[in-house]
Amino acid sequence: MSAVLHVRALRGTPVAVPLARSLGTSAQTIRYAPLLLVDLDTAEGITGRAYLFCYLPAVPAAVAHILDAASGVIAGARVAPLDIGKTLTRHFRLIGVRGIVAMALAGIDVACWDALAIAAGMPLAAFLGAAPKPMRAYNSNGLGLIEAEAAADEAEELLAGGFSAIKMRLGRPTLDADLAAIRAVRRRVPDEIKIMADFNQALTLAEAKRRCHAIDGEGLYWIEEPIRHDDYAGCAELARELDTPIQIGENFAGPHAMATAIAARAADFMMPDLERIGGVTGWQQAAALAATAGIGISSHLFPEASAHLLAASPSAHWLEYVDWAAPILAEPMQIVDGCGHIRDTPGTGLVWNDEAVARYQLP
Repeated sequence: MSAVLHVRALRGTPVAVPLARSLGTSAQTIRYAPLLLVDLDTAEGITGRAYLFCYLPAVPAAVAHILDAASGVIAGARVAPLDIGKTLTRHFRLIGVRGIVAMALAGIDVACWDALAIAAGMPLAAFLGAAPKPMRAYNSNGLGLIEAEAAADEAEELLAGGFSAIKMRLGRPTLDADLAAIRAVRRRVPDEIKIMADFNQALTLAEAKRRCHAIDGEGLYWIEEPIRHDDYAGCAELARELDTPIQIGENFAGPHAMATAIAARAADFMMPDLERIGGVTGWQQAAALAATAGIGISSHLFPEASAHLLAASPSAHWLEYVDWAAPILAEPMQIVDGCGHIRDTPGTGLVWNDEAVARYQLP
């Protein structure tokens, strides 16, 4: 039987972790991962952990302020993720649970579930009713908007660890440049390697039709977010017209957005983001929606926690692997034979490397 836990305090630590590989996307080039480390301390001495990816260096401190405000609201409360979520949603109703508020609440939710699984002495996957198992992963560490032969060189490097799939970014100034990069990568890696491609919302619908039809026969496994993420009608049009599957979902702001996208038949595959979908609680709702609709569900970022959630998702598809948090973790995720491995330790397995955290901490 799980122990009853009570919130003592929340702590947020902002860090900027240098990426092993810079990632050039159609939006910007990412060289550092601005993270907020979330610690939920309980009166019983157990600490639940999570981290948030904050995209821009100024954001972790802003989210930390929201975390501080939330700490005062839930101090002394029983660690019950649904109840805490309702309490904090009421508290922040006037500003709205979106943006940095939603980010903070997702981090709190994940930390709550982590604490409960630790108290139960079970990996999070097992606590959610699933057998922890290796999750097949694609390597998303790189393959940004670099020239074709450099992309091919990097693609070969990304196969280390036995990966059977990699993701490249598209959205170069011209279609010809994108085609050259796709073909260079496809020539260089073995035929059985799956290549995912992500436009990061770079295109108008008209340009997306032009480019996506042109690359439709290039052997891509999926085309991700070619247009604005919430243009579900446009995404549905592309999904109907193309043989290559359309993937969306990292920008779903909660499960209701995913339900709307499913109703619109906006994509063949979907990939909720742990932070934006609403933490573990939101992910479970999203996984149920995907399973009911018969849609393969993949993760976006946060591989350490996402591996547990995919293990407990009926229509689990792919784990997106990025090593962005690895430098500040005492035990980074291990990739073996192209799969992310869930450790047989309680919770999500997140433990901070205190020395590294101090080195990368933001003022």
